[in-house]
Amino acid sequence: MTMLTTITTTATTTIITVTTTIMTMVTRMAMITATMIMATGMIITDTITRTTIITTRTARHAIMTMTTPTTSTATPIRIVMGRKGADRNKATTPRSPAAAAPDAASVAPAALYRLMTWLSPSFPVGAFSYSSGIEWAVEAGDITNAETLKTWLSALLSDGAGFCDGVLLTHAWRASTTGNDTALAEVAELAAALTPSRERHLETTAQGRAFADIARAAWTCETLERLTSLWSGPIAYPVAVGTVAAGHGVPLDATLHAFLHAQTANWISAGVRLIPLGQTDSQRVLAALEGVVATVAARALHATLEQLGSATFRADLASMHHETQYTRLFRS
Repeated sequence: MTMLTTITTTATTTIITVTTTIMTMVTRMAMITATMIMATGMIITDTITRTTIITTRTARHAIMTMTTPTTSTATPIRIVMGRKGADRNKATTPRSPAAAAPDAASVAPAALYRLMTWLSPSFPVGAFSYSSGIEWAVEAGDITNAETLKTWLSALLSDGAGFCDGVLLTHAWRASTTGNDTALAEVAELAAALTPSRERHLETTAQGRAFADIARAAWTCETLERLTSLWSGPIAYPVAVGTVAAGHGVPLDATLHAFLHAQTANWISAGVRLIPLGQTDSQRVLAALEGVVATVAARALHATLEQLGSATFRADLASMHHETQYTRLFRS
């Protein structure tokens, strides 16, 4: 009887052990299957995202090819807005007495002086405290050196905030110059609503408010007063710059190039502090992006508000993730 009990106990133990082993193998197979499904899903998602980006860029460049008049890339940037500058805007902006270029000898030095002052790093709008999500991109490993920073900023300029801000500045400048109050109010409202995240909204409206306040105190102009009377909401940074530049007779093409240069330099400055980079590397990145800035400015100069759009999804996600990032130096 004792031997029978022992045999039964041994058999039961063996069955339990085999059952446990089988269950363990089934569990591992389920985990492997789930991992394969997740990996497949990530590959499919990444493929869809890349396809969407490529399709968006292709469509945008196709539209620009059909609608943008041919311009010479060899034309230098001029502070004086002469006949050539007026002809360039003729296709998209109706001529008016307010849009006529003033005498070159009297406007060029003042226009250059003011433009350099407004977009200087020393102009107190607080630009140094914003990174446009670059801080999170560095922590996530997307930006690790000068080359990856250049690639990130090239996309951000061509298909993200750089192009969008350039278009908004352009339309704010033209609406202010021609006295089109309806168009000015519309572009101000659109610019305030277009930002993809809470921190990007803070970035553009806080700088816009600071720029408008300082300009009103030191360089007041009729166009800025008109903007604040037409629009009581937050003023985006490119709208404030475009409006004030128009009020002081600063040419659009020079304003646009200077704004994009200042924006790019500020992003690079954030990268220098975060990666970190040396000063020489930062200047190499800025030099490498010169052609990108010129191309984006040319596109923005002729783009309509219907052509506004962004395809830099990773940068938008970076600005959203930055809101809950544990350690932060920047406000965006």
